[in-house]
Amino acid sequence: MAQAVRVVVLAAGQGKRMHSAQPKVLHSVCGRSMLAWVLEAALGLDPESVVVVVGHGRDEVRAAALAEFPDAPISFVVQEDQLGTGHAVECAAEELKGFEGAVVVLCGDMPLLRTESLAALLEARSAEDMAMLTSFTDSPTGYGRIVRGEEGELLRIVEERDASAEERLIPEINSGVYAFGCAELLTYLGRVESQNDQGERYLTDVPGMYAAEGRGVELVELLDADEGAGVNSLADLAEVRWGVQLRILEQHLSSGVHIEDPATTYIDHGVEIGSGTAILPCTVLRGGVRVGSNCEVGPFTHLREGTVLEDGAQVGNFTECKKSTIGAGSKAKHLSYLGDAVIGKGVNIGAGTIFANYDGVAKHKTLVGDGAFVGSGTTIVAPNEIGAGATTGAGAVVTRSAKIGDGEVWIGVPARKLESGNTQGNGGESPQIEGEEE
Repeated sequence: MAQAVRVVVLAAGQGKRMHSAQPKVLHSVCGRSMLAWVLEAALGLDPESVVVVVGHGRDEVRAAALAEFPDAPISFVVQEDQLGTGHAVECAAEELKGFEGAVVVLCGDMPLLRTESLAALLEARSAEDMAMLTSFTDSPTGYGRIVRGEEGELLRIVEERDASAEERLIPEINSGVYAFGCAELLTYLGRVESQNDQGERYLTDVPGMYAAEGRGVELVELLDADEGAGVNSLADLAEVRWGVQLRILEQHLSSGVHIEDPATTYIDHGVEIGSGTAILPCTVLRGGVRVGSNCEVGPFTHLREGTVLEDGAQVGNFTECKKSTIGAGSKAKHLSYLGDAVIGKGVNIGAGTIFANYDGVAKHKTLVGDGAFVGSGTTIVAPNEIGAGATTGAGAVVTRSAKIGDGEVWIGVPARKLESGNTQGNGGESPQIEGEEE
């Protein structure tokens, strides 16, 4: 029978080395907060509850977590003063009292941690009194070292500031992720002594207490050491971002998405891409984007939240889309901005087209019908409508609410309908109807 589990996530720290007013755990990694990645891993254990210990920016942290996981069994406790990790877990004691299962404790700044590793931790703990995750690294600076005995058993965890020169050479480090029996954890926390003048009490003392009393401490090595990486600076954030990004790219590649150059492709969490689609170099796809099958995106394309590409659509060089739907088989290949637009099927958007969606106060929509041809350099001022099969000439400025009818041809500045038999347009020059060439 699977053991009952509760999880405690430590997320109270300010993160001074981030040099940011934003709570550390809310810094974004590929379109979602670090805390959200950690909570997803924790919730994958199907725990009875997840207790998040908050402090700095508590209201922001609480709101962000509930927005991401509105139906999850998440509760919050406040650590008013940051007095160490042991004190942080003590703040969650009321949420744990009377519970007879396992308690997993982890940090809210470890976005690479996987549910599978937490499950392995719990499995190891079921055979011992407690278990903890460790990893080996060539660069252990900043982490607590694992000091083992002659038979490989844990003796203690030594923090770097307290480590001898010899201990600092130890490559095995503490990840800060543990599994305890609940009653035992609460008992040992009551025995942790403060370590400095600030009265800080550290959870890292507890495994040493277990070991000193001859209780079993299972050390579970992370096969992927990157999972144990915590974020304490913007440099750390950049490193873990690439790790998360690589996972996202691998998921899309395994689903039949052709990513020509992963090193220059940025895809956020939650982006949907159909099989057979090609993502070309130097392309950014933000959260909330949906791309159909057999599309082409890039190079140098930016798709922002709310963008939808239907099957076979193509968006190319230096084109940005925001809250726009590009219909099946439609193309916007060069130097365009498509904002708040609904573009039908088989539409050609010529080079340099601008959907001017913002009037300084509010954003407005533009509708483009099936088979329309928008000439190069066209500016469409929203709100507006371009009818099915309609055409705009090169450089046309379609003013606000002009509403081009089905099959009509409009040219000029401001654009006006080209009447049958009129080859001179508005200014006496021959009209130019141009789009891009393949």
